[in-house]
Amino acid sequence: MGWHEEAGHEAGDMPPRPRLGLPRDERLAGFANGGEWDICPPSAELADVLESVSGSDWECPGATDVELVGIARRWAAIESWAGAAKLGVIRALIRNEDESPTPAGQPDAWTEALTHELALALAASTGAADRTAWLAVELGTRLPGIEALLTDGTLSYGKARAVAEAFQHLSDAHAAQAEALILGQLHGKTHMQVVRLAAAAASRVDPDGDERRRRTAEKEAARVQLWREQSGTVALAGFDLPTDEALAAHANVCARAERYKESGAFPGAQMDQLRAMSYLDLLNSVTAEECITHAQARTGTPDDDGTDDSGGTNGGGADGGGPGGNAPHGSGPDASRPAKPPRTDLVVPLVTLLGLGNRPGEAHRLGPLDPALCRDLAAIAVSSQATRLCVTVTDPDGIAIGHGCARTLRPASQPTPARTGTTPATALPARLNLTIPLTDLYGNTGLESRGSPWAFTREAGDTSPPGGYGIWALTVPDGREFTVRLGPVPTFTCDHAHESHAYQPNDTLRHLVQVRDGDCTFPPCTRHARESDFEHAQPYDKGGRTCACNAGARSRKCHRIKQSPGWSVTQPKPGFHEWTTPTGRSYTQEPKRYPA
Repeated sequence: MGWHEEAGHEAGDMPPRPRLGLPRDERLAGFANGGEWDICPPSAELADVLESVSGSDWECPGATDVELVGIARRWAAIESWAGAAKLGVIRALIRNEDESPTPAGQPDAWTEALTHELALALAASTGAADRTAWLAVELGTRLPGIEALLTDGTLSYGKARAVAEAFQHLSDAHAAQAEALILGQLHGKTHMQVVRLAAAAASRVDPDGDERRRRTAEKEAARVQLWREQSGTVALAGFDLPTDEALAAHANVCARAERYKESGAFPGAQMDQLRAMSYLDLLNSVTAEECITHAQARTGTPDDDGTDDSGGTNGGGADGGGPGGNAPHGSGPDASRPAKPPRTDLVVPLVTLLGLGNRPGEAHRLGPLDPALCRDLAAIAVSSQATRLCVTVTDPDGIAIGHGCARTLRPASQPTPARTGTTPATALPARLNLTIPLTDLYGNTGLESRGSPWAFTREAGDTSPPGGYGIWALTVPDGREFTVRLGPVPTFTCDHAHESHAYQPNDTLRHLVQVRDGDCTFPPCTRHARESDFEHAQPYDKGGRTCACNAGARSRKCHRIKQSPGWSVTQPKPGFHEWTTPTGRSYTQEPKRYPA
């Protein structure tokens, strides 16, 4: 899809639009990109200037669009600064109450009386007041770097709290290590991106503790809750569920929803509505045939034996018995064939599977996975014939520089061993991406597995061409063997090896761009690259190449925004996407960083 240009507009060059007829404060210019007030740390002086230029009714008289964006950003910084000040004052209250402060002069405890005092002062519940006091102590004693980012406006109050909550079970030493890992990555991140970075750091510094907490929660905190929504509807949700069974249950819901969509019995229904219907039907033991037949009778929809192969981003496995089970018999597309099995996106470090390390992985939408859970999920995933295997080579920062898709070389030599404590519903079709740092791939320790049913060995007589990372044999627990030819990913530089001379990319180019980018390349967006468009930075019809150095993953919504007047995206180097907005501000999204 090419860029839609309107006459008189160039990307990133939308003219400022001052509010004519209103007096203009000369200090407004300081809120333009890089201006005096745009880059200064938050302070009482900045707050005073902001109040003046914003006006009594916040109409910001005389301000251009460029300056209005700067004013909004600086008010957000003042909000963070005020939050840090509030927490500092609460620490002072706790310190005054404590007769024996810690050697560093920081408080470490407070009484219930103080909690109740804060509850009255802040018009909050005692529980909320207690958590606020905890956050004040946590930032003041264990996370000074996070407190500094809150004070200077880099982090909002909610983001700082999310980091503290992610680190609350870590020891002081581990909390300091985790904080150091993420401090340089938090600028410009959304709340959910901050949550994921913090959770990944906590897992990395204390993977064993992460596993203990998960197993304890599964045993002691698993629950199902029912509550009334503000709209008057009802919510029903499960919490602290076993990960493998919850993923399989979600796959079954998506499978049932896909069947409902293909039946044509629910015209106009969105996929979220169909998933909600499927969720309740599965819980209430309503079969797909019963639901579809009832809907057809109610709406007069004909019983159509045709099928729609268009699918969607969420496929599905067989109903009720987990992916790969038998489809129920009945009428319409639901009976003619099972829906496509949904695949969960899993990233698992190879060294964890080979027994050479204890590194966490991740799952799309779930975030970090502790090493024990990585091993469990990988074993379940490869037991499904629908699972697709890849290997990604990373640099020291976790950025993809090499990749290969696994091709079957030898079938299973033995049946897949049964897993105790699980049910057939935990079959888990997945896109399983196994990661390995280049230093480990060619490291001195080698890749001989230690007591593991997994193996990753260099193919004998490998004659792979220069510039690649060799041909390897991947063996999974059931004895199947795959061959993996590792080639370069076009990150940092591009050799144009997979360039297409047509508008549409070839499958290899599309896949490599998805692996490199990971998510949509609009910095706040977290839609998976696989669910996003392959989009040309310089439009194809303007001479742009269909190549990795001119392409990126964009969700459909972000793709449309990029094509709007005043917006542009460039790649200073392959994998680095610089977005320029109509107000002239630029934001860069780097390639995905993989756990490896």
